[in-house]
Amino acid sequence: MKAMILAAGRGERMRPLTDHTPKPLLNVGGKPLIVWHIERLAHAGFREIVINHAHLGAQIEQALGNGAQWNVSIQYSPEAVALETAGGIANALPLLGDAPFCVVNGDVFSTYDFTQLSVKAHAVLRGDALAHLVLVDNPSQHPNGDFAITDGMLQNAGEAMLTFSGIGVYQPTLFAEIVRGHAAKLAPLIRQAITQGKATAEHYTGIWHDIGTQQRLTELDIWLTKDDNQ
Repeated sequence: MKAMILAAGRGERMRPLTDHTPKPLLNVGGKPLIVWHIERLAHAGFREIVINHAHLGAQIEQALGNGAQWNVSIQYSPEAVALETAGGIANALPLLGDAPFCVVNGDVFSTYDFTQLSVKAHAVLRGDALAHLVLVDNPSQHPNGDFAITDGMLQNAGEAMLTFSGIGVYQPTLFAEIVRGHAAKLAPLIRQAITQGKATAEHYTGIWHDIGTQQRLTELDIWLTKDDNQ
């Protein structure tokens, strides 16, 4: 299974840090945020990674190269302007191929074990579902959540709403109707798949942070500099 890291967003709330450095290259715990993802994906056995970029994308390519230092192959999907999540994925489909793939938001930090996806996302991998999302407990900045889970199936609403972690596995056909190069959001596609009974989910209760502000970046950096947290 291939993996895609979404790195195209400018990170407006992280300015002025992101005026001259793309958000995925901001250092946390002694290394760029995106490198944490690459290392964990490589450790889980992923060998082919696609990274989309828009804002200051050349810096990302220069910093990460072809991925050889992590024993992975990195390809890039440049965007003249950020195409939103679904638009960015659709634009990268020629690099991702015809099989299901994993997608990770470049602006989150998590200790999620990507080796679990081969089991947790089995319905997508065998072609019975279009999407599998990893959900987490609602953070303080997003108290109402996004989706619910019932017997492993993703739901648009429920008593226990959870937040989408930015980690998911998708069938390429989920994005078939999006014109390459056009911006498109992911949520409407997921909600449609839910109504078709084609979306599964899991609840991850481990470490997860949405790095959406400078304060959250600083707090995570402090936490990671403690030797027992890396």
